[in-house]
Amino acid sequence: QVQLVESGGGLVQAGGSLSLSCAASGSFFSIVAMGWYRQAPGKQRELVATITSGGPTNYADSVKGRFTISRDNAKNTVYLQMNSLRPEDTAVYYCTARTAVIGIRDYWGQGTQVTVSS
Repeated sequence: QVQLVESGGGLVQAGGSLSLSCAASGSFFSIVAMGWYRQAPGKQRELVATITSGGPTNYADSVKGRFTISRDNAKNTVYLQMNSLRPEDTAVYYCTARTAVIGIRDYWGQGTQVTVSS
């Protein structure tokens, strides 16, 4: 079992920056990748960025060049630095962790609201 606790988020004006963090506890040693998804009202949840335990990252086209995902393995924490925020970035952001001990299993945080005003 993996537990994820997110922090950060809030309200920011367009063009501003916010930082999210997500701390993993429990069987964090079994995590092979972590990432962030988001869900805006009336829309499906979508990938924002992921990072594997080895370091490779992947970003949605809509956030490339503006968002940066990073990971502190010593703290079992993943971060999402969001710059040049746009109103369309407004959503609930969810942290996710994937384990691959016996099969693949995904865990989700409770979500944190990010609101970008125009």
